[in-house]
Amino acid sequence: MIVVPLQPEYITEVQELMKLGEPYISARTLSDYWLYAKLFSTTCPITIEEDNTVTGAVIAFRSQTDPGDVYIQDVMIHPQHRRRGIARALLQSVRSQAEKWACERLYLTSEPDNQAAQATWATLGFVNVPGDHENDGVSIITDFKGPGRSRAVYELALT
Repeated sequence: MIVVPLQPEYITEVQELMKLGEPYISARTLSDYWLYAKLFSTTCPITIEEDNTVTGAVIAFRSQTDPGDVYIQDVMIHPQHRRRGIARALLQSVRSQAEKWACERLYLTSEPDNQAAQATWATLGFVNVPGDHENDGVSIITDFKGPGRSRAVYELALT
């Protein structure tokens, strides 16, 4: 497994990989992934196997309103390649870039019922941010991503 920044030649594979994450991940357009590859590649790493197959991808961005934050939008590991340290390697790549920028935290959101993702975040050291209510022991912030889009928010302090 090799971790590299998202490159235009891999955008179709990344889009197909993200489609496997439904209903928790919504694949973006090819144009979106092209922009991620051209403008945000340092925080959009992918993993490639020896046969050039994409097995994992992270889409993340440095906040424009708080440059101390890096928001992780999507994390997707191919189902046949899970539990091999791919998510850890990808998020370490994002963390390394955030630390170069002297950012203070990484954060992400998760659907309130996505228990597998929530377990992954906890294993990787992310902390569930206190919200306004709980669902099965997970703190949820109502309408965090807009009306009717409540989310569990997780953060990893870098300082």
